[in-house]
Amino acid sequence: MPTENSDILAEAGHKTQETEYYSPIPDGYVKGKHKYVVVMGTVMSGLGKGIFSSSVAKLLKDKGLRVSPIKMEGYLNIDSGTLNPYRHGEVFVLDDGMETDMDLGTYERILDQNLTGDNFTTSGQIYRGVLDKERHGGYLGRDVQMIPHVTGEVKYLLRKLAVKQNAEVVFVEVGGTVGDFENAFYIEALRELAFEEGPDSVCFVALTYVIEPRALGEQKSKAAQLGIKRMMELGVQPHIIACRGRNPVGDKAREKIAMFSNVPANRVFSMHDRDSIYTIPEQMHAEGLDIQILSILNMHSRVRPAQEDKARKQWSRFVNALTRRRKYSISVGITGKYAELRDAYASIDKALEHCGAHLSADIDIKWLDTIAMDTAAPESIANTLRTLDAVIVPGGFGHRGTEGKIASVKYCRENLTPYLGICLGFQMAVVDFARNVCGIPDAASSEFDQNAANPVIDILPEQKKIEGLGGNMRLGGKQVQLTAGSLASILYDNQTEIRQRFRHRYEVDPKFIDTLEKHGLIFSGRHPEQPIMQVLELPFATHPYFIGAQFHPELTSRPLHPAPLFMGLIAAAIRHAYPEVPAEQISERWLPFVKEPIQS
Repeated sequence: MPTENSDILAEAGHKTQETEYYSPIPDGYVKGKHKYVVVMGTVMSGLGKGIFSSSVAKLLKDKGLRVSPIKMEGYLNIDSGTLNPYRHGEVFVLDDGMETDMDLGTYERILDQNLTGDNFTTSGQIYRGVLDKERHGGYLGRDVQMIPHVTGEVKYLLRKLAVKQNAEVVFVEVGGTVGDFENAFYIEALRELAFEEGPDSVCFVALTYVIEPRALGEQKSKAAQLGIKRMMELGVQPHIIACRGRNPVGDKAREKIAMFSNVPANRVFSMHDRDSIYTIPEQMHAEGLDIQILSILNMHSRVRPAQEDKARKQWSRFVNALTRRRKYSISVGITGKYAELRDAYASIDKALEHCGAHLSADIDIKWLDTIAMDTAAPESIANTLRTLDAVIVPGGFGHRGTEGKIASVKYCRENLTPYLGICLGFQMAVVDFARNVCGIPDAASSEFDQNAANPVIDILPEQKKIEGLGGNMRLGGKQVQLTAGSLASILYDNQTEIRQRFRHRYEVDPKFIDTLEKHGLIFSGRHPEQPIMQVLELPFATHPYFIGAQFHPELTSRPLHPAPLFMGLIAAAIRHAYPEVPAEQISERWLPFVKEPIQS
C-alpha cells in the first residue's frame, strides 16, 4: 500500500528526468582540473601498493603538483580501530582522530603531509552513506542498487576529495587484490570514473608479482599475466605495470607481461625488493616512471623544475645518510606483547630508521616479548636488558605483558638505561614510580584491575566529559603544554606548546600527582586547561634520558623531520654505548643537556 512518503518520492521522481546515470558532482568540481592515478594489486595481497602509490605521489609532489592519496578498504568496519594487529598491523591515527590502515602512515611519512579522514574509506563507510541517503529520500524513490548508486557514491567521494583538498592528482589505492568480492564495486566505480572523466584523466597501474621458484632458477610471469587478465576482464586496461619480485625483473618476463596485457614494454617496470622503502622514489625517477605518468595524464606543462630540483636534493641527502656506512652501532629493545609481529609497531620501526640516518647509527632492534617477561625472574629480565643501549615500551591495550613492561621500566630507571615510554609505556612508568619510589606497592591501573586499591592510572568521570569524550578514546591531535627548561621542551626546540596525536582512555589520577612529584617525578607536559598529564621525565641531572609521553610521537615522525623524543633517545643510546665520545660530537642538537656521564 502506498504511503505518504512514497507518493511524495514518486512525484519527485516523475518530475525528474529519467536516466540510468547516477554520478553526482560536488560543488566546485571542474572536469579536467583533477586527475587520478589508480593503483590495484594482482596475484596476491601484501605487494606494497601503499609504498608504490606514495612513492609516485612524492615524485609528482616534488614537481610542484598538489597531490592527495586515498586508501579504499574492502572491509565493512567503519574504521581500523578495532582490527587485530596480528591480522592488520598497527592502527594509524590521523590528526583528526580517524583510525586507519597503516598505509596512511606510509603516505604521511613519504609525502611529509598530514592527512584526514577524507583520505581513507571502507566499504562500511560507503554502504552507510548510501543507506543514510536512502532513508532521507536522497534517491527520489529509485530502487537503490550497487550500480549506479553505490558506485556513484564512490565517484562522488573521490571528486569531493579532489575539491576539498584542491588536489591536482588524486592517488587511489584499492585495498586487497583484483578478483576479491569486497573490492569489486570500487573497481567498477573507477572504470566508470575513467569513462566519465574522459581521455588523459585516469592512469591505471597494476601492481603484480613475478614468481621466482628456487627450484627452477628463473622468473615466471604466468601468475602476473593471469592477474592482469582478471583486471582487464573487469573493464580496466592498465596503463602501467609494476612488477614486484625478490630480484630485478628481467627483460624476458617484462616482455611477456607487456605482450599479454597490451601495455608497452617501456611502461612495465621492475619494483624489486629494496633495503629501504625510502630509496624507491629515486629508483622510480631513474627508470622514468614519473615521466610516463605525466605523459598519460598530459600534465607536463604543470611541472615546476626549480621546485623539483630543490625537493630532490633534500631527499637525496636523507637517502645518502640512510645508505652510507654509519659511525655508531647501538642496540634498542622494544618491549611489547606483539614482539613477533613488526607491523604492529611499524611507525616505531620507521621512526628509528629516520633517527639512525640522521645520527649515523646502525640500530639493532631487539623485539622483546613482555608476556614472557610477566613471570620471569628479575635476574633474567636484567640479563636481557643489560645488553641494550636503550629501551622503548610502546603503547597497547589489555593486561597481558604489563608486569613485564613495568619490570622493564624499573630496570631502565635504576640502571640509567635511556628510556622512552609511549602511551601505555608512559602509564607503566607512573605505576613503577608509584610502587618502587613512592612506596605504594599496590599501585596499579584500573584498566587491568577494576578493584585496585591505588589506581594511579584511572579513567575518571570528570575527564570523560572533556572534549566530549564520553566512554570513547581520546583520539587525534591535541595540544600539549610543556614546562620551559624541561627535557621535553628542549627536545622540541624550547617550545612550550606542541600538538601531538593521542589514542588512549586512561589517565594519571590527579590525586596522586603531588605524591609522585614530591618523590622526584616531573610532569613536564600537561593539557592546557585540564589536569591531564601528558609527558613525564626524570631530572636529566640524575638520569641520562628517561621520558614518557601519553601521546604517540612515532605517528608524526618523518624522514626529513624525525620525531624529537626518538632523536633524543637514540642520541642518548649512542652516548650509553660510547661513553668516551664527547656528547657534542654525537649531536649538539640532541644532547645539549649532557655534560659528563652520570654515575649510578
